[in-house]
Amino acid sequence: MSTTGASAGPPSGSRQSAGGADPLAALGSLPGVADSVESVRKAVDRVYGHRVMRRRSNEITSEAALRGARGSAALGGADWALEEVRRRTDFSGDDEARTVGAALRLTAEAGQLLSIWRQSPLRVLARLHLVAAADKAEFVGRPRREGEQVEEPGIGLPVPGAAEAHGRLEGLSDLIIAGGSAPALVTAAVVHGELLALRPFVSHNGLVARTAERIVLVGSGLDPKSVCPAEVGHAELGREAYLTALEGYVSGTPEGMAAWIAHCGRAIELGARESTAVCEALQRGAA
Repeated sequence: MSTTGASAGPPSGSRQSAGGADPLAALGSLPGVADSVESVRKAVDRVYGHRVMRRRSNEITSEAALRGARGSAALGGADWALEEVRRRTDFSGDDEARTVGAALRLTAEAGQLLSIWRQSPLRVLARLHLVAAADKAEFVGRPRREGEQVEEPGIGLPVPGAAEAHGRLEGLSDLIIAGGSAPALVTAAVVHGELLALRPFVSHNGLVARTAERIVLVGSGLDPKSVCPAEVGHAELGREAYLTALEGYVSGTPEGMAAWIAHCGRAIELGARESTAVCEALQRGAA
């Protein structure tokens, strides 16, 4: 995923391996990752085992989409109350409104792209950016070019040059198309982290990265009904913890990579807990 001389990204063991071994699967052996994978699986199973899911899963999916979009927008600087997101119909007013609108559009679009992801992830990423940044016609739906600046302050990490970003995107795409035995959590965390590290588009990289994580989790079969919104958990854990964990990913050290994967795992667990609470509210007739 990293070109020669890249200053950031996963450790070399995740980019290349002898004998054709799955580089992402190797990350599953990092300290604590297996425990995170198991904890996530149990949290997801609890949601899917809830009696409400057998009768009203579509409602849980819709509510998870709304809450996930709200969480992603919050990390993007638009921390609106859930009821405000629910009641609004116009998202064209200011920057915060446009961010919330973009997050909602991306969540709705994600389900339409599952069949394309494994064959052409770069096409999906371009489509996600097109959906998110429809108001930036000159830059929309394509990776940034040399000399174009990323309009996304706040991450606080060096931005790779366009050539490096393109090369690593191709590497990420090759890994996804090749498939492998890596747990869904590991693949989702790497996709999410790599897109945040690269910031391949001029804008909306965070929203796109979090949507791509959702697509991996759903498409892998871990969360086929999309009822465990990791975005909710990322927002609940807070932006500071999010960026600290991202620094670990960018460091490329085994410890940093494991910490990022664990952070993403905890976010999924919190998303699952959120949907479990929605199930309980529906069962009580409170929602």
